[in-house]
Amino acid sequence: MLDILDTAGQEEYSAMREQYMRTGEGFMLVYSITSRGSFEEIVTFQQQILRVKDKDYFPMILVGNHLERETERTVSVEEGIRLAQEFGCPFIEVSSKARINIDEAFYGLVRDIRRFNTDPAGRAVKGSQNRTTAAERKSVKRRQARGWLKGSKRNPSMEAIEE
Repeated sequence: MLDILDTAGQEEYSAMREQYMRTGEGFMLVYSITSRGSFEEIVTFQQQILRVKDKDYFPMILVGNHLERETERTVSVEEGIRLAQEFGCPFIEVSSKARINIDEAFYGLVRDIRRFNTDPAGRAVKGSQNRTTAAERKSVKRRQARGWLKGSKRNPSMEAIEE
């Protein structure tokens, strides 16, 4: 079961944030592709999670939201990929409004949590955090071919999670 806390940057939750970080098993770090400020804040949250957890690595996925607002983009796909590589975590862009890649983002996080929990050192296979299995890639492609993401163009950020 996933427990989801969406603070959306609301400062009234800042006092509780560390408590939620202590008990969380994985984190979805979400920024808006139309907001450079939200992208830059992600580094602070990632560092805070690692500090609270007293770990060098913890399961998380970097998510760029508002893919449907491509024309307003201020954060490039490449910047998102680079930051995820620095964090050592998967990266994906989504549109919560158009339901593009939402399931894939959650599946990616759950996979990372499972890997983390099955390896006493914290990671099942070094470098595997941006990998999906052949069956998972086939499933994503099959859904796209069936038109489940009807009307959407190919999302370049999926390449980072499908590699």
